[in-house]
Amino acid sequence: MKPEELLYAPTHEWVAVAKENGVQVATIGITDFAVKQLTDLVYMELPEVGRKLAAGQEFGEVESVKAVSPLYSPVAGEVIAVNSELPNRLETLNDDPFGQGWVMKVKLSDETALSKLLDYAAYQKQCSEQG
Repeated sequence: MKPEELLYAPTHEWVAVAKENGVQVATIGITDFAVKQLTDLVYMELPEVGRKLAAGQEFGEVESVKAVSPLYSPVAGEVIAVNSELPNRLETLNDDPFGQGWVMKVKLSDETALSKLLDYAAYQKQCSEQG
């Protein structure tokens, strides 16, 4: 996926929405900016498949040698898949954060949260301000 085509939460999660089997599914990951800020990743906690999430709800965490950062769901819905290999291959987040580094897929229950997300330009502006 191209970063320019994604939506972003201010908390550094990205979202790609597509129709899968007739339902809206959001693929969610963490951005390269977040990965670079955290540096040496050592642990990641993923949500359970079947878990229902509200937009903005914490669903897991990623830990580096210097910090533990909660992960927040940018959308509301049910977790239908997780990238179960990711915690064992955290380097994927450095190598391909917008592709193989996806974290979870959520079947959307409410699309209103999508309108509150940032586009690529707005997200880049936020990152440059956080420097």
